[in-house]
Amino acid sequence: MTAEDVRVGPSVESAIWRGAADWVAEGDLWQPWRLLSAQADRAHAPDLIRVARMAAGVRAQVRTDATEILLPVEHTDGEGRIDLVVDGDLERRVELPQGRSEVRLPLPAGVHDVELWLPQLANTRIGDLVLVGASLAEPPTPRPRWTTYGSSISQCGAAFGPSETWPALVARRLGWDLTCLGFSGQCHLDPIAARTIAAVPADVISLCLGINMMGGATFSPRAFAPHVSGFVEQVRQAHPDTPILVMTPIVSPPRERTPNAVGLTLESMRVAIGEVVATLARTDPNLHLLEGPTIIGTGDVHLLPDDLHPDGEGYRLMAERLAPVLAQLPQPALAR
Repeated sequence: MTAEDVRVGPSVESAIWRGAADWVAEGDLWQPWRLLSAQADRAHAPDLIRVARMAAGVRAQVRTDATEILLPVEHTDGEGRIDLVVDGDLERRVELPQGRSEVRLPLPAGVHDVELWLPQLANTRIGDLVLVGASLAEPPTPRPRWTTYGSSISQCGAAFGPSETWPALVARRLGWDLTCLGFSGQCHLDPIAARTIAAVPADVISLCLGINMMGGATFSPRAFAPHVSGFVEQVRQAHPDTPILVMTPIVSPPRERTPNAVGLTLESMRVAIGEVVATLARTDPNLHLLEGPTIIGTGDVHLLPDDLHPDGEGYRLMAERLAPVLAQLPQPALAR
């Protein structure tokens, strides 16, 4: 095949663009969504919609002999970095300017597995990916699809770059196809989140629950456990055979035993989540519990500069500890 430029437009049907639940055309650019965009007006949660338009976990993955990558970008709403990963190693990290620009990234000669990770904490719209001088542009082979849902601790704003959030690091280590539904401040068991998880094919699902509902006093002690149970049951109904891992909050020293506005502490929330999972697991052997303090615990508080969010090294540690736990989950046939 003669070398030429190959253009890859973003879409949910694309085997190269991964990690978005939806793409919406806005002018001549495309906006990635991590929720179902057509249902946004039913969310009744503007802050959730704002972070759902941030591209955590969204990336292009392609095997190519291109000499250069071009990507039109319009970047707003905070800091943003794009990571170029070649054959599993970080090749280059690019700081995006505010406004519109074109990212140009040279590639080493030969055929390589290339990943281009969009910013995890900013609003970023993109045009077509252009693979300059490519005679080969193949998507990765099918791999287990993994959906993870959580808070800012899953969106990972303080990670060193978008390829070094803990979900990205785990996915890269295990060879999984990531959809990251980490929503900073907005993990409140919203129905639109459950519907999105239901709509996205998945071989593995993880749900990191609790910390936003602690901070937002979302549910009273009377309502918290039933809402956790209802959310997990809705996900299970949509994915009857998929392993689901439910993770309780990691350690946050000021919140462990101090009640929030409705009387919940992190310790009491962990107990409630554990009871929900234990009850459901009596008839659901593919439902599993992971206690968050086994991932980031009292011995790791130096990695929590605000006593809540891990720093970049903290997210690397989370990935190191979570990857083997997730890898042990049984996996059914690849989702379509």
